This record gives sequence, C-alpha cells and structure tokens, in this order.
Amino acid sequence: MTLVRHTLSLLLILFTSLTLIGQENTNTSKFRQLGQDLPTPNAYRTASGAPGHEYWQQKVDYVMNIEIDDDAQKLYGSEKITYTNNSPDVLDYLWLQLDQNVRAKDSDTYKVKTSSLDEKVSTRTLKGLTPTFDGGFKIQEVKSDSDQPLNYIINKTMMRIDLPKSLQPGESYSFSIKWWYNINDRMQIGGRSGYEYFAEDDNYLYTLAQYYPRLCMYNDVYGWQNKQFLGNGEFTLNFGDYKVSITVPADHLVASTGVLQNPDDVLTADQRDRLKQAEDEYEEPIIIATQDEAEKAEKAKAKGKKTWVFHAENVRDFAFANSRKFIWDAMAVEQEDGTKVMAMSMYPKEGNPLWERYSTKAVAHTLKWYSHYTFPYPYPVAWSINAARIGMEYPMICFNYGRTEPDGTYSQRIKYGMISVIIHEVGHNYFPMIVNSDERQWTWMDEGLNTFLQYLSEQQWSRTYPSRRGQAHKIVDYMKGDKSNISPIMTNSESIHQFGNNAYGKPATALNILRETVMGRELFDFAFKTYSRRWMFKHPTPADFYRTMEDASAVDLDWFWRGWFYTTDHVDISLAGVKHMSANSMNPDIEKKAAAPEIIDITTLRNQTAIKQTQEEIDDDLIDFYSTYDAKKVYDFERDAYKAKAKTMTETEKEFINSGKHYYQLDFTNEGGLVMPIIIQFVYTDGSKEDIYIPAEIWKKNSEAVSKVFVTEREVSSIVLDPYLETADTNRDNNYFPPTQTLSKFEVYEQKQRSGKNLMQKAGKKQ
Repeated sequence: MTLVRHTLSLLLILFTSLTLIGQENTNTSKFRQLGQDLPTPNAYRTASGAPGHEYWQQKVDYVMNIEIDDDAQKLYGSEKITYTNNSPDVLDYLWLQLDQNVRAKDSDTYKVKTSSLDEKVSTRTLKGLTPTFDGGFKIQEVKSDSDQPLNYIINKTMMRIDLPKSLQPGESYSFSIKWWYNINDRMQIGGRSGYEYFAEDDNYLYTLAQYYPRLCMYNDVYGWQNKQFLGNGEFTLNFGDYKVSITVPADHLVASTGVLQNPDDVLTADQRDRLKQAEDEYEEPIIIATQDEAEKAEKAKAKGKKTWVFHAENVRDFAFANSRKFIWDAMAVEQEDGTKVMAMSMYPKEGNPLWERYSTKAVAHTLKWYSHYTFPYPYPVAWSINAARIGMEYPMICFNYGRTEPDGTYSQRIKYGMISVIIHEVGHNYFPMIVNSDERQWTWMDEGLNTFLQYLSEQQWSRTYPSRRGQAHKIVDYMKGDKSNISPIMTNSESIHQFGNNAYGKPATALNILRETVMGRELFDFAFKTYSRRWMFKHPTPADFYRTMEDASAVDLDWFWRGWFYTTDHVDISLAGVKHMSANSMNPDIEKKAAAPEIIDITTLRNQTAIKQTQEEIDDDLIDFYSTYDAKKVYDFERDAYKAKAKTMTETEKEFINSGKHYYQLDFTNEGGLVMPIIIQFVYTDGSKEDIYIPAEIWKKNSEAVSKVFVTEREVSSIVLDPYLETADTNRDNNYFPPTQTLSKFEVYEQKQRSGKNLMQKAGKKQ
C-alpha cells in the first residue's frame, strides 16, 4: 500500500468516486436476480413468499396402541391412519416412511457408507463393518377400514399402499397397520431414538421416535416426498391429530408429545398434587417425581403394566420417553400473549444436580425468546428428556445429553453444552415442528434457522455465553478451507460435506450477518417474524423464505442468497491501496509548511564528499541563470504567481482550497469471491474514530475491484476494514492501512493427552 500526498488539478474529481472499470456479463453477475432460478409463483405460493389463496396441504390422523417389552427391548404397535386428500389431485396410492428400516441388515445406509482400515482399528469400527443387529420394521398386516388386506410393497425405507379405489380431492381414507421391531441400543450402534442400558442398577431408559409407519408428505412442490432415508436427511411429515396409548412397566414414568388424558390411572396422589402446584409456579420448578422415589423404583422394579394415554392436536409427529429411573420437575411459563405453557423435564439421577438446576429453566428461557422472535408457542407443554450422547427433537418433546461426574461435579463444557442442546432441541418446536420445512431435502431450513435463534437465545442467557456458532468470525476457518470438501448450503441433505458447518453453522452465521450488518435488526426481525407467522403449520420452501425476507423489508437480497447459499465463495476483501490528496492552495507559504521534509538520496549524500569539484566549480564560464538553485528566487516567483491567481479565483474555488479537507482514495479488491458490504473504520490523528458502512451494491458493476474517494475534515492515521468482525472476512492481514500482520503465538507443552477440564471437581466445589 502507498500513501501519497498529491496535487489535484481538477476540483471536480473531489466530489466523485472513481468510475468503476469494466462491467460483468449479466448472466454471471453476482447481483443477477434469483427469479430465473426460483420456482414460478402460482396460486399455491405467491411471489411475495406467502401461501397463495389456493394453498393446500394433506392431513393425517393417527390412533395408536404401543407396548414396550422391557425384558426383550421390543416395541409392538398397531395404528389406524386416516388420510385426508386436500390436494386437487386424484391419488391411486399412498407412500409411507419406514425409518426403522435404516437399521435393517440389508439397508443401503450400510452399503453406501465408505470405510477404510488403519494400523489401529477400534472394535466398534470392526463391528460396524458387518451389521449384526436385526433392525427394521416387521410388518405383520396392512388392512383397510373394512378389515380387508391391502396390497403393499416395501422399497427399503418406503412402503407404497395401493388403494382399492382412487382417492378423490376432498375425500378421506382409513386403514390400519400392525408391526413390531427390535429397539436399538443407542450407546452401542447409535441412532436418534432407542434405549440406554444402566448396568449398575440393571435398568433401561427409552427415548422412542420413528417407531411407527408414517405418511410421506405430498405437496404442490414435489408430489410425494419419498426420497429414501439414508440417515442425514431427516423427516418430512404431515400435520394431524394423534391419540396414543402407551403400555409400559407399571413403575415407569412416561413423557410424551401431547397431553396426558388419564393421570388418575398412572400417577400417584402426591404426583398429581405436585403437578397441580407446578401449574401455578412461574419462578422455580416443582419436583413432581423425586430422586428418592426414582432410586427406590430402580431397586424395587414393580410388576405389572400401566397404559398412559396421550392426545395431541395439529402435530407433525409423536415421540415419547419412559423409564423407572426418571426424576420429573415442571414449571409454568406465561407468554407475551398471555397463554400458559408447562415447561417440564425428566432425567435419571446421573444427570443431577445439573439437570435439576438448569433443564426446565432452559426450556422456559427458550420458549420466551423464540416466541419473542417468531410467534407464541402454540402447544400446551414442552419437555426436555435427559439421554446420553444425543440431541434430538419432536413436537413438544426432545432428548438431550448432559451428565455429571459420580461426585456431582461437571465441566464448563458439559454445563453450557447441555444448556445449548436444550435450547436448540426445544427450539426445533418452531423449526421444523411448526414451520414445517422439508428436512429430507433442505437440512438448513430447520437446523440453520434454529441455530441462529439458538445463538440469539444463548446471548440472552448470559453476557459471556460461549456460543459455538452464530458470530461471523467463527465460520472463517470453514469458509476459507479446501473447497473440494465444502458444499453450497443449497445442497441436498444426503450430499453435504461437513454437515455441521454447512447446515448449522454457515446459515446461522449468514442470518446473523443479515441481521447485524446487511439489513439491520429492525428490518430483519420484522421480516423474519413475518416468515415465521406466514408459514406456521405449513410447508415452506427456500424460495418462500427468500421472497418473504425481501418482501417484508424492501431490501434486495438476491446477491446475498446467491453468494452465501448457492456458492462456496468466501469473504476476503482487501484494502489494496490508499491515496491521500488535498487541494493545492498555490500559496508558497502554506505549501512549503505542509510539504514533507526533504530527504537527500544516498547518491547525492555520498557525492557531497566523494566529488571534490564539479565542472561548474572548475569553470565559472559554465554558470548561468539556471545553474544555481536560488530558493528565494523560486519562492518570489511562486508568490507572484499565487497573487495573480488569487485575483481571478472564484469563491467556490477559494472555499474548497481553504477548507482544509482531506481526500482519500481507497482501492478494494475482492479476493474471496463473495461480495459483501465494505465496513471501514477511519482512525484520525487526533485519536477519534469514524465507522463507514458501504452497501454490497458497490460491487454491482465490478465484483473484483472497486475504488472510492472519501472526504474527511481530519487527517487519517490508520484504516481498518471490518473492524467489528461482521462479515466473516477470512484474511485480516490485508484489512489494514498501514499494513499490519496479525500476531500468532505458539505454545510449548509436553506431549500428552488433553481433555475438557472439570474445574469444579478440581476446586472441590459442587455449586
């Protein structure tokens, strides 16, 4: 970079930025509109991003009977499904998801999973090479409402049921399915649901989901969303009403989607009284089932069974958890619209004291802030269930990790990891349980939006909350990485490289940048809330999100969606050059004072002694008017010229010459390819600072290099780009004038194994 003080010959250029050189082809421009790439608006989905006047979606209702065999770890189920065709289409068959089949021995999930051998291989890796678990649905019967067998075919994780006659628009059809399957041990073979075995007391903790055949979504965008389930792309489902009876050992507690219908049959009198008390407690959770009661149940293991009955309205799925190990607490949450929600937790003693202290309060905190940014939570209850090594969400209930050491202490990482996973999984009630996006196709639409709101909620928890994702600078290492191992956000869920960064971190960061830098909080918050409320209990697509955010804010964001969501470009804006100019007064007194000190070059300096006599010094006849530099003669000449010019100078010229303003031309280059706003901080010689925000549209005509002139009252001592780490700029070494190289330090240590520190245990404290 260079700093040059220069004389301006034409005053007009003081008022204008340099003309941008070169124009990009509109077909490759980073600012070309997305309209040509998005689906054409229609009566179902409008150009504004709102549901159209003919928007429709299917409805699916379930009546189920589920029983858990705690001795053999099997689940038995039967269901009656009523499918209502609200589409304008005639349907000849129905597609159902059989997600448990992902664990069948012949599952494609095992076949497409790559593997390799190193010199050292874990036994778990070796076990995974040859699946031994007998997973998957065992379908026993599929019958019509009149008890007649229905023709069906199973294609891996999908099942097609052929209807006896075509289902016309507006008609409903009921049928039943009976099945069973072996419940997977999550701790051994993984899984979003399954059981955890506690050898020390010989008990099980079940967190169960995807346990029943479920209707695929049929909509105006895809028709049937029957893309096979391979493990990453989650679940795209329909809204409906559920009536579910769950039979478990008599001493098990059950937490579930929906509202318990028969508390008198399954709860003790004390538990019912405590639950009633909790319904009016808004400050501290009330213990419904105590740790002492849970520990006694672990040992006694009562005989017999109980059936818990739950109803849920307008939900897209249904999950539950059961164990005799559960402690249970609850409190009420009053929302901004005056409605009340019960925040509740169940957890084994292995989670205490961490869970008793934080879980239910984290649930309440999540409901408060997610509702603030979107809409009031519409369901009557929100559960947090403790389960090791997991974070998974379902309507009204989620399964979350976080255990303490045997002495009750825990590390900082465990504490905040547990709070974060609760916020995240409870937050999934909003996306995608209510704003019901297609997880099988676009993971970012639920994980990314939810991670963004998780970040906002974490920052409301404490000022020093160690959020992992959300801030722009935390995505830098990913975005500047090897592009062969990075996918655009707009990539199908099963094809994503670096799943966490792609579907969680980058979209969450993008939204935070939109909120803080591109749109501003007021415009962003209004647009985001508009999207959330428009698509409550509906099925939005990416186009609906993009269009709504622009429609509700009057901000053209096509360049942002294209760069952040459709490419793997990164942000690296370089301050390539700085030129400093001021108006030439032509007054020799002023200009000589302002001139930089004269520096004698090395040759002239040495020649003062090396050359004994010059030829002019030897021969006087060579000396004329020009031979001797006469400073006074030059000064008199310049002063006379200034006086002559001053007589003809206009008032406008005098005003600018005497203003003392400084003019800085800043040259920027886009090294990373991703266009972004240019954020500049001028630091003046008097120590003051000024921040200047230039919209991304400065790159419209040339996305590779632009220049701009700034006029300041004071002289600049230094310049910084992106001073507040807003844009995820991947190389800050080229963000400074004068150039500044960031300092990195190395650490010296003995080679040893590192792990998270449990400082609480080291300090001998449990609080």
